Amino acid sequence: MAVQNGKDLLVKVDLTGDGTFETVAGLRATRISFNAETVDVTSLESAGGWRELLGGAGVKSASISGSGVFRDANTDERVRQIFFDGEVPDFQVVIPDFGIVEGAFQITSIEYAGSHNGEATYEVSLSSAGALTFTAL
Repeated sequence: MAVQNGKDLLVKVDLTGDGTFETVAGLRATRISFNAETVDVTSLESAGGWRELLGGAGVKSASISGSGVFRDANTDERVRQIFFDGEVPDFQVVIPDFGIVEGAFQITSIEYAGSHNGEATYEVSLSSAGALTFTAL
């Protein structure tokens, strides 16, 4: 995979629930991480006392975070609504020259900040709330 522009990693939200995704406005930095818990099945019979893990077991999860400038766009309004209503709609994360991750996420935090001589900024964090799909680009 060749070097990519960070601005090409996009977080998109389903605005109406009909599968129409729009890029979340104002984001300057985005991140997605994938996690898998381990299930330790080590016993006295484990070779050399080495830990053994049960493949395919454990909880898988993903988290998304982003920060940027507050624009008061349709997507800003939708993100706020999702948080306050406790919804878990579908989001997409476009990873350039790699693929698209899609699935339900819950917004776990939104933070707004600003100073008297600067722009209003925000940070948002999301956690996966179900199975995710991956489509290669």
